[in-house]
Amino acid sequence: MASGAAYSWLHRVWYEGGRMGWLLLPLSWLYAALVGVRRFLYDQGILRSYRATAPVVIVGNITAGGTGKTPIVLWLVDELRARGLRPGIISRGYGGTHSGSSMRVEADSDAVLVGDEPVLLAQRSRCPVVVDPDRVRAAAMLVEDNVNVIVADDGLQHYRLARDYEICVIDGRRGLGNGRLLPAGPLRENVHRLEDVEQVLVNGALGEGGADHATALQNAISFELVADEVVRLNGSLTRPIERFAGTTVHGVAAIGNPQRFFDLLRAHDIQVIEHRFADHAVIHARDLEFGDEFEVFMTEKDAVKLDRNMKDKFWFVPVELNMNPLDAAPLLEQIESRVRGGRDD
Repeated sequence: MASGAAYSWLHRVWYEGGRMGWLLLPLSWLYAALVGVRRFLYDQGILRSYRATAPVVIVGNITAGGTGKTPIVLWLVDELRARGLRPGIISRGYGGTHSGSSMRVEADSDAVLVGDEPVLLAQRSRCPVVVDPDRVRAAAMLVEDNVNVIVADDGLQHYRLARDYEICVIDGRRGLGNGRLLPAGPLRENVHRLEDVEQVLVNGALGEGGADHATALQNAISFELVADEVVRLNGSLTRPIERFAGTTVHGVAAIGNPQRFFDLLRAHDIQVIEHRFADHAVIHARDLEFGDEFEVFMTEKDAVKLDRNMKDKFWFVPVELNMNPLDAAPLLEQIESRVRGGRDD
């Protein structure tokens, strides 16, 4: 991911109609050709997809940057477990230094080694988690743990792993941006890819960024991420987030869409001094010394990378998924039917 001024410029090009984006169009055309050829080779069986011995549910996206996939994964494995299934999670382990083999992730695993999202998933999901850039290999390890449904955190474009159900998550506010492929736009694949997935989920109300693609999103289901409490980094204290209304805090976010986190805090009448880091960046204690006594709020994903014995002024903000039960019930029934039913080989 680009950083600093370059990323800010790309963001304006992608989502705000920034100037000079046309300079990137030749690269987008090349990228489109490569993506199209690769998809064709898989569709024709020239490149082989491998089917795991357990059904696979993909939770991914077609845009670069954060959309809210991880909360969906946590919600989904909880719901599948409640229906008597034994889910497990695979992840690429983006941002981690480990490579070359599959690795099981525990709640106390080193986030620098395996990545921040897998550690968060292991802490919150209470189910097996395996990381490996090779998701086929990760799936093979996961089924050794008596898992009977595999949920993939990201991997919509990882066609080497066959899948039984696809969910594409979109950020409602940013939508699909200018609708162009990388690097002139935020899309990893053409917008028509949405017609292939079983379900599109939209994080928040669909704003202007999705208006131009309303047809592709007409059957999408919306959800919200809500925060009711904050937790001291060492876990010693939990407080309602409303207790901090009217106060000023430092907001720290090393996620794909940090503005969403800052806006969430401001929705609770909290004044935020913003501190943005690159997505998945390793944050050190020295990075959080701001020279004052304001409380420091960070995302739960960032908290797993820090020493839990830091000062009491450091807090993380867990988020929970809120979806209309009338939308959630048929979605979950469809997924359960697919993973329990027969599979086409």
